[in-house]
Amino acid sequence: MGAPVTITRDEFTAAGLRAASARCADGAQVRRILALALVLEGRPRREAALPNGMDRQTLSDWVHRYNDEGIDGLKSRKSPGREPLLTEAQKAELRTLVIRGPDPDIHKVVRWRCVDLQAEVARLWSIEVHENTIGTWLGELGLTRLQPRPVHPKKDPAAEETFKKLRQPGAHQARRHNGRYADRNLVPR
Repeated sequence: MGAPVTITRDEFTAAGLRAASARCADGAQVRRILALALVLEGRPRREAALPNGMDRQTLSDWVHRYNDEGIDGLKSRKSPGREPLLTEAQKAELRTLVIRGPDPDIHKVVRWRCVDLQAEVARLWSIEVHENTIGTWLGELGLTRLQPRPVHPKKDPAAEETFKKLRQPGAHQARRHNGRYADRNLVPR
């Protein structure tokens, strides 16, 4: 049989721990508090742990955490996860790069795609990521992956306006009126 665990904090009795568990919203924390209440009553580790869904060694670990941190130490914690690949300064630089757009002479593209940004991130910071990660980063930066169509560098705005004036809607089109064509010379296709 295992050695008994000892609770060194004395601010709560077994009844006090049960009352404190009624005020907790985290179900896992409630189970841990109730297991500690059983330990305070003098029950063995196995007998205190099993009704609360844990092993006796796990109960020992929670007793140590309770002794160090109190009831707040029994809350479920979220893992911090791994370190981000880009620092905040690098993300700000990436955002500026995307907003400024590519230089066709240097980058050899006229608009950024995720695969182009993937290569640029690898070139700038030696970080290899999937192109979906680039899309996720753009979303986090408040940018979208949708891009407008590129504009031809030799585009002539005056010629475009002239073309629009020539192509007025309905200028040379057949008009229907009561099921008949208004212009008798035009036949339907």
